[in-house]
Amino acid sequence: MRIGLYPGTFDPITLGHIDIIRRASALVDKLVIGVAINRDKGPLFTLEERVAMIEAECAVLSEQTGTEIVAHPFENLLINCARDVGAQIIVRGLRAVADFEYEYQMVGMNRALDSSVETVFLMAEARHQAIASKLVKEIARLDGDVSKFVTPLVLKELTKRLGKV
Repeated sequence: MRIGLYPGTFDPITLGHIDIIRRASALVDKLVIGVAINRDKGPLFTLEERVAMIEAECAVLSEQTGTEIVAHPFENLLINCARDVGAQIIVRGLRAVADFEYEYQMVGMNRALDSSVETVFLMAEARHQAIASKLVKEIARLDGDVSKFVTPLVLKELTKRLGKV
């Protein structure tokens, strides 16, 4: 069984993330969405809320693609998380050249730690390339319309969390 790991903070999950998940599902038999705990980032949503949103969004994708998709919180090194879930592939989404520079360094470090785990880069669809969770949260905080960037479920959760009901 080919297992892939798509890690991130997913605070919140966006249409860009969902695009990468959909396309990564075609490459593996099981896709683990590694939800980084990362207390230093000060996420807007709790770990439990992020996992719940991912599970809700991925249930539909799993049914559509026939690929098992599961959420898995982690707080250790990414390469250790890959080992923990039995992943042979780490999936990373790229939006721009700036993403590649950081990701290139990460691949080198991960390969030095465990050369048996490959990293695969997927470019976000053109219409999703500008989407970043950080920007979505900022736009939502300032009363902007983020409905083009997130699903209706996530929009509802953002609105509730920011007291914009």
